[in-house]
Parts: sequence; structure tokens; C-alpha cells
Amino acid sequence: MPELTPPSVLLHRSFLDAMAEFAAEGRGGASDDSMVGAEIRGFGAGWHDPAVFARYLATLEAAARPETPRPDGRVACTTYWYADGPTYLGRLAIRHTLNGPLLEWGGHIGYDVRPSARRRGHATAMLREALPLARALGIDPALLTCDVENTPSRKVIEACGGVYEDTRVGKRRYWVPTSG
Repeated sequence: MPELTPPSVLLHRSFLDAMAEFAAEGRGGASDDSMVGAEIRGFGAGWHDPAVFARYLATLEAAARPETPRPDGRVACTTYWYADGPTYLGRLAIRHTLNGPLLEWGGHIGYDVRPSARRRGHATAMLREALPLARALGIDPALLTCDVENTPSRKVIEACGGVYEDTRVGKRRYWVPTSG
């Protein structure tokens, strides 16, 4: 049964396959402002090397600690991978606080499902599983956003109780309760 899990070297091969799927659909280019895009640009060339992959995992782990130095505009962020045994299905990130850009268009939680695993309910299951984790971080409600034209993501957010607030800079903004 799929579940959220901390990033792990045990998923290395499947993770690489998933990142190749994302890259094949154009993710990772200069105009891709998503977390997956930034990670492909920053680490993708070396992910095949186990040492580079281990450093990448350490970077993700460190990003969740409040005391970790980070570039201006970045906030503490906990990353989970969604996996079914040895198969990487997607990722979900919980940003612990909101700064200006995150309040406008980024939100507390972002997620991606690998292309070959889409349209099977994984995004909804990931988000439902993440809401209590966000609550444990003191987030209630959580802000989630999606591109105006991203109907699948809109449906995921609404299925998890998202209440539409408004649209800003091409993003629909929803508040999702994390309790109950």
C-alpha cells in the first residue's frame, strides 16, 4: 500500500526512473519554477552517483531543520516521498511557514506525482496523509495553490476540503483544514 515516507536511498533506482519521466515531459528547464524542476537542475546530472544521491538526501533532511542556513526567501521545508514498497510514486513538501511569495502563490504544501502514476488517486491520498503532518508542525489551515488551468490539482485540493479564497498571479488559492 502506498504511503508517505522520508526520502531514502532504498528508492534510488525508482526515483531516477521517475525523474527521467519528469524530464521527458519538460520538467527541469529554466522556466520550471517547481521544486522538482529546481531539484533536476541542481542535482539531476549527478543523481546516478550514490555519493551525490546521498548528499541530495542529506540536503532534503537538513531543509526541514529550522536552524539550517538557507538562501533568502527560503523557509524550513519537510519533504516526503510517496512510495509503494520499492516504487517511487511522487513527492510532497510541507513548508513550515509562509513568506510573501508563498502566501501569494506557493502555499504550505506542494506535491508532484510521476507521470506514469497519475490519475490513480495518489495525489489525493498523499495530501490526505500529509494534513496531520502539517498540523503537527502547527499549520492549520494549510494554504495550497494550483495553476488556474490545473484542473486535476484543483480537484485534489477540493477533495481534501480545500476552500477557495481567490486567484492571484495565475494561481488558485485554497485553505485546507489540517484538523479533523
